[in-house]
Amino acid sequence: MVVVDRLTKMAHFIPSKKLPTAGETASLFFTHIFRLHGIPDTITTDRGTQFTSKFWKAFCSLLRIQRNLSSSFHPQTNGQTERVNQILEQHLRCYTSFLQDDWLDLLPSAEFSYNSRKHSSINSSPFYVNYGFHPTAIPNIPVTTTVPEATNRLLNLKQGFRLAATTLQAAQETYKKAADKRRRPAPDFQIGDMVLLSTKNLRLPCPSKKLGPKFVGPFRILKKINSVAFRLQLPDSYKIHPVFHVSLFKSYHPDPFINRSPAPPPPSVVSDSLEYEIGRILDSRLHRGRLQYYVHWKGYGPEERSWEPVQHVHAPALLRAFHRLHPRRPGPGRSRGALLRGGFCHAP
Repeated sequence: MVVVDRLTKMAHFIPSKKLPTAGETASLFFTHIFRLHGIPDTITTDRGTQFTSKFWKAFCSLLRIQRNLSSSFHPQTNGQTERVNQILEQHLRCYTSFLQDDWLDLLPSAEFSYNSRKHSSINSSPFYVNYGFHPTAIPNIPVTTTVPEATNRLLNLKQGFRLAATTLQAAQETYKKAADKRRRPAPDFQIGDMVLLSTKNLRLPCPSKKLGPKFVGPFRILKKINSVAFRLQLPDSYKIHPVFHVSLFKSYHPDPFINRSPAPPPPSVVSDSLEYEIGRILDSRLHRGRLQYYVHWKGYGPEERSWEPVQHVHAPALLRAFHRLHPRRPGPGRSRGALLRGGFCHAP
C-alpha cells in the first residue's frame, strides 16, 4: 500500500500480505499514517472495492475526511501515487533476488531513499519539507574495526542507499521526459457541449472490438468536475461511471447538411401502445436464461441501440434474415417464431 502526501511528496510503503479489505485498509492507515501525520483533510484514491465500500465512506465521513475518487480508466488523476508505484517497482526490480522473496526487506531502504533525495516539484527533499532538516543516512565509518562483519554490513547499506538514490532519480527523470512528449493542453470544453467518447475502456456488444467503433456518442457534458474531468449524460444502458478524463473525449462537429437529414421518426401507435420501428437485428444472446436481441432502431443513431427481450421484438422477417445469416446465434424455437407478428417493438 503506497501513500503519498500531496504537498510534501513524502511517501510511505506499507507491506500487506494480500489485497486488504476496507476494514484492513483503515487499520493500515491508522497504524502507519495517522501516528505520523494525523488526520488528513482529503484522501484521493482509485476506485478499488475497499475505497468504494460503505465502510470506507462512513469511516472518512466520521473523521471529516473528504473522499476523492479518481476518474475511471485514468490513472493520471492520482498521478503522483502512480508514478511512485513505478519508481518503487523499478527499485525492487533492481535489488530483489531471483525468487523475489526478499522484497519486504527492501521497502525500508526504498522509502528512506525516496524521501531523502531532492524532489523536482518542491525543489527539496520530502524529509526536509516535513521536519526542517536532512536526516543522516549512514555516517562515515572507519576503514578498520574489530568487527569486520559489522563494517561490511554498513558498507553494503551505504552503497545500497547511494545506488538507490541514483536509480530513483534517473527513473523519475526518464518517466517525466517520456510523459511530457505526449502531453498537450486540454481542450476547453464547457457544460452543455456535445462530445464523442472513446471506446478504449468500454465493453462493446460487437464480437471484435478491433473492428468496432473508436468513438460513441455524441453525449452532453452535464458537469465540470475539474479542469480535466467531466460528467456526461449517458443512456441508462451504459452501466458505467459517467465521469471521464478529457483525454477520452473528441469534439463533436454536427453534420453541416443537417437540413438534408430527416428527423428521427416518432413512435407509432400499435394496439394502444407506442412502438418504435426496428431497422436491423444486429445480434442475439441469452441473458440470465432469457433470449434477447440487439436492436438498431430505424431512423436513430448507433448510440440508441439496445438489447430487447424476444417478446418485445415483432419483426419476423428481420428475425428470419438474421438467423439465416447467423445460424449459430441463440434464437427462439419454431413455435415461438411462428407467433411473432408485425415489424415493430414496444417502446422501452
